[in-house]
Amino acid sequence: MHKLTGSHLIDGQWRQERSSRTFDAIDPSTGATLPPVFFSAVGTEANSAAEAAKRAFDLSLDLPPKWSADLLDKIAANILDLGNALLERVEKETALPRARVTGERGRTVNQLKMFAGIAREGSWGDATIDTADPNRQPLPKPDLRRMLRARGPIAVFGASNFPLAFGVCGGDTASALAAGNSIVAKGHPSHPGTNELFASAVLDALQTLNLPIGLFNLVQGPGNEVGAALVNHPFIEAVGFTGSLRGGRALFDLAAKRDRPIPVFAEMGSVNPILLLRGALSENSATIANGLAQSILGGAGQFCTKPGVIFVPSSQVDDLSQAIVKALAAASELVMLNYGLRDNFCERCSHLSEIPGVKTIVKSNPTGHASISPGLYETDTEHFLSQLALREEAFGPAALLVKYENEADALRCIDAIGGSLTASLHIGKTDNPTIQKRALAHLESIAGRVIVNGFPTGVEVNDAVVHGGPYPATTDSNSTSVGSAAIRRFVRMVAFQNVPDELLPPALQNANPLQISRTINGQRTKANAE
Repeated sequence: MHKLTGSHLIDGQWRQERSSRTFDAIDPSTGATLPPVFFSAVGTEANSAAEAAKRAFDLSLDLPPKWSADLLDKIAANILDLGNALLERVEKETALPRARVTGERGRTVNQLKMFAGIAREGSWGDATIDTADPNRQPLPKPDLRRMLRARGPIAVFGASNFPLAFGVCGGDTASALAAGNSIVAKGHPSHPGTNELFASAVLDALQTLNLPIGLFNLVQGPGNEVGAALVNHPFIEAVGFTGSLRGGRALFDLAAKRDRPIPVFAEMGSVNPILLLRGALSENSATIANGLAQSILGGAGQFCTKPGVIFVPSSQVDDLSQAIVKALAAASELVMLNYGLRDNFCERCSHLSEIPGVKTIVKSNPTGHASISPGLYETDTEHFLSQLALREEAFGPAALLVKYENEADALRCIDAIGGSLTASLHIGKTDNPTIQKRALAHLESIAGRVIVNGFPTGVEVNDAVVHGGPYPATTDSNSTSVGSAAIRRFVRMVAFQNVPDELLPPALQNANPLQISRTINGQRTKANAE
């Protein structure tokens, strides 16, 4: 079992720069400092990690195509082998309950296994072949073969709110490795011990499988220096990020200013609007109120899919708010993941209550250490449209009720929100079908996932899910950070023209040695290409 050292993992070595600054892991429920002392990476260490990732990526090009599948399976097994040591460390660094941590570990392991299966099966590369026709007139037709190929070293920024599933071995790392990339992971400073344990699991997997040791690297520390150094390094080919709008936009802007800009796939702020139609509330008000409260409170409101803005008919808002207040009262104290998140949330709620036209129904207050009580606020469509600050995310256990007189007003507000990860619609048997369709169309235009008669928290990990959306939810509305399609972020299309068969990637060779499904002259088949 790996003993925590506070080090970075660079090219297979645990490194500490004794001259660098240090930082501590903090238990958010007690404020206690957790050993050991952790060393903050600096620009030179970021450079060393990027260089190691580049060397390893170049070496991996000569490996059998399915090396990444074996690696991902071994990482998953090693994470399970960390046992209670991992679970206990996550609990201490995040104050998350054991059941939540155990469930998230299962999701993380299953993600790794899912991408192992995708890498092993091989069809993700979208191999497409158009064979030559030397007799075509007026010009001969060349042999053209296209597929998706790995980009190279990827910088992955771990998230705070899902320390396992969106951490340094989370979905970004899993999908990038599945495509054959190498990784430099920037661990979130809220849970550095968790990050180091994960890195130890990857290192053991690389050593066991005799793979290039620099395929995974970990650097840690608060502040922006090391992250900026990674994004600016010429060997880094893309960035995966989950976090705040400010943080994601900063990385996006840095990447765009490079001499050779690179894509940043950032999941950022999202208010996840919910539109409640009159019939739905008339028929299911108690169920809706309870579901809303649980969705607001889940994970102390620190899910990126938490409903932040709820549109309610004016004639029904009082009854709904009273029911939500009753449900919120059962959770008077919630521990947030770190002091920074708690302080930012308090500031946001305080500002929200001071905006003209906003009524405070339940005031959110700090209750000790990194704890908070939930909040509920109310406004109308006129103020929602006139006050830009009402359309900003409050990351924590609070929501804003927006009362509307007619559905057209609510839809204008929804259009003004901008991009969100999710948008939800609650309909009843008596709601006008035309209004239902119109509302669904408006919600679809701003969100990556649209839910009917349900709540946005709880994200499935499968082939069909989309965890993305238009800006500011993400920097690329055509991407997802969850599910099998997440692999598409970390690849690029390459076409090979008149390349001898023995020089082609196996997925494009005539004999189809990987036995994958390919498109040959317009037909999907596993047959040989002739």
